[in-house]
Amino acid sequence: MVKLDRYIGSSVLVAILAVLGIILGLASLFAFIDEVGSVSDTYTVMDVLSYVALTAPRRLYDMMPMAALIGCLIGLGSLASNSELTIMRAAGVSIARIVWAVMKPMLLLMAVSVLIGEYVAPPAESTAQANRALAQGSGDAQSARHGLWHRQGDEFIHINAVQPGGLLIGVTRYQFDKERHILSSSFARRAQYGDNQWQLSEVTTTHFRNPGQGTQASTEVINSPTEQWDISLKPELLNTVVMIPESLPISGLWSYIHYLKEQGLNNGRYWLAFWVKVLQPVVTAALVLMAISFIFGPLRSVTLGQRVFTGVLVGFTFRIAQDLLGPSSLVFGFSPLFAVLVPTAICALAGFWLLRRAG
Repeated sequence: MVKLDRYIGSSVLVAILAVLGIILGLASLFAFIDEVGSVSDTYTVMDVLSYVALTAPRRLYDMMPMAALIGCLIGLGSLASNSELTIMRAAGVSIARIVWAVMKPMLLLMAVSVLIGEYVAPPAESTAQANRALAQGSGDAQSARHGLWHRQGDEFIHINAVQPGGLLIGVTRYQFDKERHILSSSFARRAQYGDNQWQLSEVTTTHFRNPGQGTQASTEVINSPTEQWDISLKPELLNTVVMIPESLPISGLWSYIHYLKEQGLNNGRYWLAFWVKVLQPVVTAALVLMAISFIFGPLRSVTLGQRVFTGVLVGFTFRIAQDLLGPSSLVFGFSPLFAVLVPTAICALAGFWLLRRAG
């Protein structure tokens, strides 16, 4: 039985890895084509290749559930096409045993996927975003097209690029009063974090006197070589801000969710990304279970092409359902956890029902 489990598991694992390689290659190609449109004198083709390579771990992590679904259909389907599953069933091997044989390599893939999502993809994504932002906007002036925006209290902050080690390039700050009249605006070429504080360099600050007073309003420009910046935003949180929520590790999402709550800002999008990441192993298991049920049910005697088509169709339908329910939870106010669990539960229940019928 051990050899049989190993044979089934290896057949499915090889198919999943092959599908994952193909999907990752296509996704990287499309990302390269999309980035080529941003090539300039400072952002070269080599920068684009570096960006695509550094963001590949995030794409691999995102594609894992669909690759598991299609790969399971191909691997287990090839055994069914060669009548090997029929022989196993005739020899007394139960469907539950076959399901467990498929799930064992899936547990390994899930563990590897979680490690990639926590420890490989986030730092690589952070480096990719920092390098691209630095190449596209060097910090000479604030640009809304590049960099990131952040708000703390009545201060609105734009940062052109976030570099590792607590270095910021091009920091623009706008300070407002309670009536939303601008009090000051400043631009610092660099900001360095050290000794639990930010130190700004080459700072130009414009103070607006008597804002909202018409002819009594005036301005004053002050240039400073250095200036201390009093803000609670730490480099760890900035590395979180610079990336999209889906690229963050679970620990980073948890910390930033509570930071946004303390600042009175909306954290719904980050809760959604948090539950998607936490439940990704469960989502993968549900899709694999559905794939196994298809092999013993409606896809028992169809061609390889039909199995691949069915896998792609089910995978995209599942992804579209998640993509619709996720933003809907932010708009209509229901729990993001519900948005993640509903498609997963439907897949799992459909898989159990089909396997029960086949048994």
